[in-house]
Amino acid sequence: MTNQPLTVEQIFARAREGRLWAGHLVPGLQAEAQPSFATLAPHDGSEIGQVARGSAEVVDAAVRTARSGFVDGAWSRLAPAERKRVMLRWVALLEQHAEELAALDCIDAGKPITECRETDIPETINTLAWYAEAVDKLYGKVAPTGGDALGLIVKEPVGVVGAVLPWNFPAQMFAWKVGPALASGNSVIVKPAEQTSMSAFRMVQLAHQAGVPESALLLVTGHGEDTGQPLGLHPDVDVVSFTGSTEVGRKFLEYSARSNLKEIVLECGGKSPQVVFADVPDLEAIVDDVLNAAFWNMGENCSCGSRLIVERSIKDALIEKLIVGLDAWRVGDPTDPATRIGPMIEQVHFDKVRGFLEAAKEEGARLVHGGQTLAQGSGWFVEPTIYDEVTPGMRLFQEEVFGPLLAVTAFDSEEEALALANDTAYGLAASLYTADIKRANRMAFGIRAGTVSVNGFSEGDITTPFGGYKLSGFGGRDNGMEAFEQYVQTKTVWYVN
Repeated sequence: MTNQPLTVEQIFARAREGRLWAGHLVPGLQAEAQPSFATLAPHDGSEIGQVARGSAEVVDAAVRTARSGFVDGAWSRLAPAERKRVMLRWVALLEQHAEELAALDCIDAGKPITECRETDIPETINTLAWYAEAVDKLYGKVAPTGGDALGLIVKEPVGVVGAVLPWNFPAQMFAWKVGPALASGNSVIVKPAEQTSMSAFRMVQLAHQAGVPESALLLVTGHGEDTGQPLGLHPDVDVVSFTGSTEVGRKFLEYSARSNLKEIVLECGGKSPQVVFADVPDLEAIVDDVLNAAFWNMGENCSCGSRLIVERSIKDALIEKLIVGLDAWRVGDPTDPATRIGPMIEQVHFDKVRGFLEAAKEEGARLVHGGQTLAQGSGWFVEPTIYDEVTPGMRLFQEEVFGPLLAVTAFDSEEEALALANDTAYGLAASLYTADIKRANRMAFGIRAGTVSVNGFSEGDITTPFGGYKLSGFGGRDNGMEAFEQYVQTKTVWYVN
């Protein structure tokens, strides 16, 4: 692509012509020498471009470059204030190319263009700017020694970091990981999901243009078994930060055990509850939050509020209001600014979500809205769907769907509500609604989840750490100053007088 920003229409035109490209950004590897595979638009199945295949050899070349650059110190030993200046130049370029990046995530991931423009890309840029500004505000400590010694406690970059990204928020997850890892002086190798590599490729190009050394930020593309696995097994990678399924997260733990015991940071699945008590003063006022929690990003969101646990006396009234509210959630082509629900990411995932629709029917859940799919040449679409009378033994209550399916379960007491909220193997996020501040406090501290929002749906913001309990992950947190901890080593330097 040209260094000049492209418009949304220009990106869409290139996609229609199958001319988009994402490949390895590793010094010495030329694009024309990279074998590739076709990548498809989720909304119509058309070929929009090519993505370079990965291999153990490509990963090894990237790691050798990253390690050499880290040791040489062109980035790792650069003064924090100078790293900040370079990253802020990068942020300025990203702002200039914001429309281009929004269009890439829209066409590549099937995300509604309005959401990409108004949420994903602005938040991506804000995250990188926040970490750039934070990097020269991290202080070490002086130990409280006597006069015969001086103890310094310092933070150093860990070395070579592998950032393995999911397909549901391609640009945002790039920023969540690359921001703190790069700002703290590491060499970072990004492995985007094979389905959604375009925005990561463009952002790394722009980082190099801004002055980030090619050895400090690299990109390797391809399928998990070809690129992700070699990255996890490589003995010279110090940390892998992974966001994705719990199943693949387990594999990275195995790769670590089989190689150099590299640190593994996991942010995996979720089955987040939304708990609504009858003392909510205005049901109408919470409808948008409940719908956003359940259906934002087509439900392809690890913190998706996919379980609505609602006090029995108001359940039917709330469901009626949710159904009315869904009139505004238009399903369709993600390139249309009016679309709220785009397609599932690919055929395999569409089939998985469709399987949950069938299982819910077989297990006795009551369909109250939606339940229809559209495929066969027209993209992989699932209507926003609500099932009532979902019990804890059903798959729809226990398993992550990663699609626009909301399971409704009634409760009769606060104790039952808390038990239902915690009755899954996951613990990433939760939201609760009540007018009783004491109840809100009891529930917020009783729910075993990394983020609990009260009287609204939220994941927090860049200042607050994000991560989960139980099978939702461990080893560190994205966002906040806490994110730096997974990318630095703590060292004690002891001076004897």
